[in-house]
Amino acid sequence: MIRLTRQTDYGIVLLTEMAISPDRFHNAPSLSALTHLPLPMVSKILKMLARAGLVESQRGARGGYRLARPAGEISVAEVIATLDGPIAITECAEDRLEDCSYESFCRVRGNWLRINRAVRESLEGINLAEMALPSPPASSPAPSSPASSSPSERRNPIERLVHLGV
Repeated sequence: MIRLTRQTDYGIVLLTEMAISPDRFHNAPSLSALTHLPLPMVSKILKMLARAGLVESQRGARGGYRLARPAGEISVAEVIATLDGPIAITECAEDRLEDCSYESFCRVRGNWLRINRAVRESLEGINLAEMALPSPPASSPAPSSPASSSPSERRNPIERLVHLGV
């Protein structure tokens, strides 16, 4: 099963909440209460995000955390990489392949790399500003602009994987 860690899931929830009011500083207790997430985890995630430069912190009575860049410039992929490390479906799909004993006769590595690239590109194409928008009903297709995108760009990520022959 491909699943984000709880830490990354919570991090995206917190950053999305911050994206709704980007100029305001948010403290950990208020974000915890607002999102119903455990305060210790919220504090830990905010510190990690600050170290990575995704949020900036300010000390003092009116201090807290806010996005370091506009929400539209922070991709979901960047958040995942910050909190979980490189996006890789399999070990051999990581950017750094260290002496894989199967590499010389593996027939699927190239396909895993294609799948990994499609997943990463999909996640890079979604930013925090989009995450902060109300989500469309589950049955509605994602909006697209037929005039400005090719048929492959209008496909959802799963359709793109199928199109790739995976």
